[in-house]
Amino acid sequence: MSKSGREEDVGSSSSQSMVEKTLEVAKASVFGERKEKEMKKETRLGISAKKDEDFPSWYSQVCRFGELITLSDTKGLYILEPSATKIWNTLRSYMDAELEKLGGVEEKKFPMLIKRDSLEKEKDHIEGFKPEVAWVTRAGEHDLPTPYALRPTSETIIYPYFKNRIRTHRDLPMKVNQWVNVVRWEVSDPIPLIRGREFDWQEGHSAFATKEEADEEVLEVLNIYSRVYEDLLAVPVIKGRKSDKEKFAGADYTTSAEAFIPTTGRGVQAATSHCLGQNFAKMFEIAFEDKEVKRDKKGKIIKPLVWQNSWGVSTRSIGVMAMTHGDDKGLVLPPKVARYQVVVVPVPFKGADTKRISQECQAVKTTLQGAGVRAIVDERDNYACGWKYADWEMKGVPLRIELGPRDLEKNQVRVVRRDTRVKMDVLRVDLVEKVKDLLEVIQRDLYDDAKRKLEESIQKVETWDEFKEALRQKKLVLAPWCDEVEVENDVKENSKGENEAGAKTLCTPFEQPELREDTLCFASGKPAKKWTYWGRSY
Repeated sequence: MSKSGREEDVGSSSSQSMVEKTLEVAKASVFGERKEKEMKKETRLGISAKKDEDFPSWYSQVCRFGELITLSDTKGLYILEPSATKIWNTLRSYMDAELEKLGGVEEKKFPMLIKRDSLEKEKDHIEGFKPEVAWVTRAGEHDLPTPYALRPTSETIIYPYFKNRIRTHRDLPMKVNQWVNVVRWEVSDPIPLIRGREFDWQEGHSAFATKEEADEEVLEVLNIYSRVYEDLLAVPVIKGRKSDKEKFAGADYTTSAEAFIPTTGRGVQAATSHCLGQNFAKMFEIAFEDKEVKRDKKGKIIKPLVWQNSWGVSTRSIGVMAMTHGDDKGLVLPPKVARYQVVVVPVPFKGADTKRISQECQAVKTTLQGAGVRAIVDERDNYACGWKYADWEMKGVPLRIELGPRDLEKNQVRVVRRDTRVKMDVLRVDLVEKVKDLLEVIQRDLYDDAKRKLEESIQKVETWDEFKEALRQKKLVLAPWCDEVEVENDVKENSKGENEAGAKTLCTPFEQPELREDTLCFASGKPAKKWTYWGRSY
């Protein structure tokens, strides 16, 4: 026995070597999709890939071994495990409360199947989704008279409902929200939680009498999404407006919250809030009788069209969180969304009173749960302590509490932070207060660290050569732009690398740096109109 009397001190070197043994992982596509027979070879504990060296394999392993997802039998379809569903349900509860404050939002649930003629009613809209639409064409042994799309989004099934429900100005504003799954049959390699063929999302739709009301809501909802990422997931985002090329199909304009993954130098569209203008109102004839009735020359009442928005966030948020905070040991979960905020691990050794240790661990859990802390005791008796430590580190639990004979003697516990691995001994009488304080500190530190990395990744450029060098260094590039689609297309084409997609506009930030009158577009040499973020993206 070591001087400290703790089993993990005796076995730390052996458990460490065990954790770092290479997993027998077959090489697969970009983000590590594995066939079932290949997955059966993965029998040892630990993340074999390094985040900085092989990010695709690292991320795939973190999602699977950290128990966020399990791969299904169909490529691109994933099973959400309890840790992921806890995160999603936490986001849902937060969003529901925020939408309640927004006022007038009613939760509904619309059908998944959409008639083809409905989906194709708005030409630009269907063109934006056409490559990803999955169709149902048969029922039993019979062909259907008309194909039905599995919803890629719900504008074209919700807006006939709006048309039937909206009659006068008294019916406005109308705001509906639903929590559903959607299907977008990605043709490229799926990425767990980031780009899959079926995923859960929150989808809101609204109709207003005036453009001003619609414009105001667009930003109100975007701010809610920003808080979801920053306050809950500890992920900093940049708010801005999408270019016309990158906006939602059929929208007047799109605003977005953009995240950035410094390790890969890629942006991620984290959430979007769209102003649809009156485009869908024209297609679906959504009009209302105004308070001040106006008539045409024949005396017929003139009904103005409504102004519409749509807005959504998805389980992609969980993937962004994992990419942002995870390390070579596995997941690092922000306390606010972690299924378990604390894991209590008994630390017995030969001759110790294991029954008492177990009872005290349960007492610690009960005390913490009584104070509102989500806690669990790991009483698996077929694994050594070192193995358990590595397992819970891989799952990202924010705090680990160890309790052994020495701790019983001193009426204390050992507390270990997942994010920094800092250890400290805490008296039992101070435990609740200390744990609560630490959870708040961890939440704040994760955000501050991610914010610092984001800011260090931003590179401001003014020339094409500077732009190319910044991309090579995996930077988030802020550049002056002339706001022309042709130039945007040229940049994407001319910035392609070997096995690398070209860079595109991510968003034009609402917080604009000063733009001198003589500032030229970095790509065309024409007068610049704005500063825009560019980068490769998921």
